[in-house]
Amino acid sequence: MEMRGVNKNVYKWLKACYCILVFLLVQQAHAQVPVKNYSIKDGKMYIALGKDLQTASLDSFIEKHDLYDLDLQHFIKTGSQDSLIKLGWKIDIDNKEICIISKPLFSSDNISNPADKIIFTQKDIQLPRFPNTGSQVHFGYNRFKNKMSFAVADSMVSFFLKGNTKATQVSLAGSFNNWQPGATPMVKTDSGWIANIKLGAGKYWYKFVIDDKWTLDRDNALKENDGMGNDNSVYYKTNFSFKLEGYTQAKRVFVAGSFNDWKERDLLMERSNTGWNIPVYLSEGTHTYRFIADGKWFTDPHNNDKLPNEFDEFNSVIRMGNPYIFTLDGYTDAKKVVLLGSFNNWKDNELVMNKTFSGWELPYTLGPGNYEYKIKADNKFITDPVTKENKTLVIDPNFTFRLKGYENAKTVFLAGDLNNWNPASFQMKREGDEWLFKAHLNKGKHRYKFVVDGKWILDPANKLWEQNEYKTGNSVLWINTD
Repeated sequence: MEMRGVNKNVYKWLKACYCILVFLLVQQAHAQVPVKNYSIKDGKMYIALGKDLQTASLDSFIEKHDLYDLDLQHFIKTGSQDSLIKLGWKIDIDNKEICIISKPLFSSDNISNPADKIIFTQKDIQLPRFPNTGSQVHFGYNRFKNKMSFAVADSMVSFFLKGNTKATQVSLAGSFNNWQPGATPMVKTDSGWIANIKLGAGKYWYKFVIDDKWTLDRDNALKENDGMGNDNSVYYKTNFSFKLEGYTQAKRVFVAGSFNDWKERDLLMERSNTGWNIPVYLSEGTHTYRFIADGKWFTDPHNNDKLPNEFDEFNSVIRMGNPYIFTLDGYTDAKKVVLLGSFNNWKDNELVMNKTFSGWELPYTLGPGNYEYKIKADNKFITDPVTKENKTLVIDPNFTFRLKGYENAKTVFLAGDLNNWNPASFQMKREGDEWLFKAHLNKGKHRYKFVVDGKWILDPANKLWEQNEYKTGNSVLWINTD
């Protein structure tokens, strides 16, 4: 660990504290065997385990502290350290009686600047939890209390801190300026402080820095914790407003749709001079919705774009982005052809295709992602002619999975959380000396395996993996950029 700005005496003191802690843990192991201990001290996580722990006791410890990723059972049984080291853990002690492992929470014990903690935490967990913008978030809306939502003019957002008029200096720090406390000074007004930031649609995280003290926006009900001690306020730069004209006599009006799992009382609309409205952020794609006025559900009377639902009624539709044209050649004698897939929860009553001279087609708006779909002609499914499974579609691929060798394999598939672990939908193609599949991966953690002629294998070129419930492991991939 690099200890910049810390003198030698302090360094020796910290080192002594660490040695004392390890000594105490070892003594505990001798005095109270079997030991199982999880603790946090001096910016590090420590796990101490007695080697004679019973399986049930170890399983209970793992469940209590949510340590499934570490595969501690395998480590205790075999002594193999590879998986732990790959996840950033250090083996402090490993003998016949006890093992002690540790992992730093922060780069050093003397970090006091919240911005440094946020930035280091992102590096420590290998993923920007608070990236520049959460543009791949599916849906969101703002929830302010005691003040109005930030004013927006075109792409300019006016962040407002109410009160604190006795402060001498206030600045705005967030994901949009790399958490630099001096990058965006706020201007004092008669009722608080204001700063203008140019933002595109998406999700952002921020804090106010009041006389060098970092604080949440107390008037914002939305906040998120990264699990490492950092709370940050959340702001959505919205890109759509639901509006309902009339119904001025209604007491309460809500909107619900596919974007919020049709939660009836989640999105309370605000009363306006001529009706009701609520601004939200919606990702690219097709969204269905209905209004609920005093408990009565109905479609948007001013939106003619509708799709049938399972109640023999209709849902209003919003389409964000460009449509993809689904086509089916032939089947010109069919009376009804329906499209269904992972993008509409496999509803077979919603997307009826249009008949053309040579077959069928349907324009449907989708955002970047990996999709599976089927087509049903007169209630009979038409599957992929090669795999006999669902057809696949990748919009805006940004990552290529590669498996070298296996030149004698007949089929190779990619399975993982990106396709709900379907072993026969994402078929890889042979090019040169490797098998390839181009996918779209959002920022974050992804688990996957290859299926070679029906046999599941880890990615031999990826050293990062974690244990699964079948004790066979999954390869792990982190995507940190768009």
